[in-house]
Amino acid sequence: MKGKKTGSSGQTSGLTMAERTGVEQIVEKVVSQVLDDHIPELRDKLVRRVLEELPHATSAATGEASGEGGSANLLKAIAAIQSGATQREILRALLDNTVRYSGRGALFVVKAGAATGWQGRGFTRDGDDTIKDFALNVTMGVPEQALRSRMPFRGATQDIDPEFVSRFGGPADGQVLVLPLLLKEKVAALVYADAGVEGGGKLDAAAVELLVLATSAWLEVASLRKQAQKEESAEAAGEKTESAPPAAAAPAHSDPFAGHAPKHVAPVPDLPVEVEQPVAVAHAEPVVTSAAAAAAPATDAYANLSPEDADVHRKAHRFARLLVDEIKLYNQVKVTEGRQSKDLYDRLKEDIEKSRATYQKRYGSTAAGGADYFSQELVRSLAEDDTSIMGANFRRN
Repeated sequence: MKGKKTGSSGQTSGLTMAERTGVEQIVEKVVSQVLDDHIPELRDKLVRRVLEELPHATSAATGEASGEGGSANLLKAIAAIQSGATQREILRALLDNTVRYSGRGALFVVKAGAATGWQGRGFTRDGDDTIKDFALNVTMGVPEQALRSRMPFRGATQDIDPEFVSRFGGPADGQVLVLPLLLKEKVAALVYADAGVEGGGKLDAAAVELLVLATSAWLEVASLRKQAQKEESAEAAGEKTESAPPAAAAPAHSDPFAGHAPKHVAPVPDLPVEVEQPVAVAHAEPVVTSAAAAAAPATDAYANLSPEDADVHRKAHRFARLLVDEIKLYNQVKVTEGRQSKDLYDRLKEDIEKSRATYQKRYGSTAAGGADYFSQELVRSLAEDDTSIMGANFRRN
């Protein structure tokens, strides 16, 4: 028996190299076939288990894939608004991007206390064009609050014009959002947004508000630049704005809705005085009465200069005003705080010095170089004619 075992054992262990290689190849082939048959199933099971264990990661990944949220997409939306070459293009870009964060969006022009539809997005029930010329009731609910306070307001469906809801349908989630579009601290338009009439819509109020704020700021810049170009063209053509009657003087800011006259200009009772003419952008600057003008005849500050030098001085002064207006526009909070603390220069040093360098590069070596209109405008406009508000570190040149 012992010998037989030994023989048997010897037979097993005595497989030739060729026989052993053949067995290994068969085993590998069978194992590979089994694994190939089960790997897809194992892979799917592994993915499901991982997703079950990481629900938050899954949600984040889904949000990124949707392309509708995140700071990167907001930056793209703002860049699209700022790429507009005209005011109409800017406002269209605002509406186009508003519906990335809402179901529907519309813009209502505010003139003489009335809000009239300009354009809409997402109103597919009757078509977006039906928003045009629709008279939105601004004497009640969130439109009245937004117009009066110049702040965004969110409310329920019953807080919006019933005629609007009847004509266009109410939002499925029962929530509406109205935001003021400001120009020169006046309400030029109201932006409406909701989640849409179908269920499952969205309304990201913070994102929409950011887009409206960005549009307001960009329209201000566009208006300032456009006005500066108009004034330069007028002077180049030989027009003298100093001799023009005050009522006919060019507006400090252009109105993007100047050609949009409301068809329904009904009187708006019980509204505060400050919003009776909420979009008088063309009248943002104080209007000098004829009597006051007669009492204080205008004097030409450049009368003793040659026509060429006087033209350079006027352009330099206007360019300085434009630079300082832009500083104020983008730093409203800092300006307010700096005036209160009398350290305005320290808070705005970087912006001031960049603008100063721009001014000096254009006019520092011209006939107006010694006048330093830029520093004069800093004191006049930013510090309200009080040099101490600029702070101890302020220098004029």
